[in-house]
Amino acid sequence: MAQLVSINAEDGHEIGAWRADPAGTAIGGIVVLHAVFGLTDHMGDVCDGWAAEGFAAIAPSLFDRVKPGIVNPYGHDGVAAGSKYYTSIPDDRILADIDACRAALSNLGPVAISGFCTGGSWAWTAGAKLTLDAQVNFYGSHVAQRLDQSPNCPTVMHYGDGDVVVPVPDIEKIQAANPEVTIHIHPGAGHAFFNPEQIPNHHPEAAAEAWRLSVDFLRQQFAV
Repeated sequence: MAQLVSINAEDGHEIGAWRADPAGTAIGGIVVLHAVFGLTDHMGDVCDGWAAEGFAAIAPSLFDRVKPGIVNPYGHDGVAAGSKYYTSIPDDRILADIDACRAALSNLGPVAISGFCTGGSWAWTAGAKLTLDAQVNFYGSHVAQRLDQSPNCPTVMHYGDGDVVVPVPDIEKIQAANPEVTIHIHPGAGHAFFNPEQIPNHHPEAAAEAWRLSVDFLRQQFAV
């Protein structure tokens, strides 16, 4: 089961995080970035999922730079609050916190980055600006506005064909600018289709397929 831990960034900032480790020797590590709602229980479940597949996983609370322990409610109010928090934190501090988590896993082997929604946007930026070995991106919400950045590691992305936050023309724009990136567009799925806590958005079949593809991708990248 994922445990709450603390990780220190380079400037001494203490980051709260979920961490889950596999029962045996880890294949490698993965840093998982939360959506606008903060470090929800779902992020702990995602870490548990990666640990069950053999990867050590850390999901940092990026909002701790504002106030420790922020978790926003699902819905419009939570999106508004989370968007405000994300934009109030300097980019270099977000990247520093992500890199601290990467460093905490680096002794286990290769380290990947992942993220959901706004966390997917930050996973995209981290994949371009930090030293990482792979990226698994779930419906990064602002990637189409960050096409001046390109990942420096193998990358797989997941979107739904009914995503109203990132519509298909934007997904096609991302693909055209990054032909080396593998983008899976899941039929019948919308934004946040992976999260079972977001009941109106959750698409179990698309979530299961995205997970299978992601695990297979990461195993290939880590030469398992």
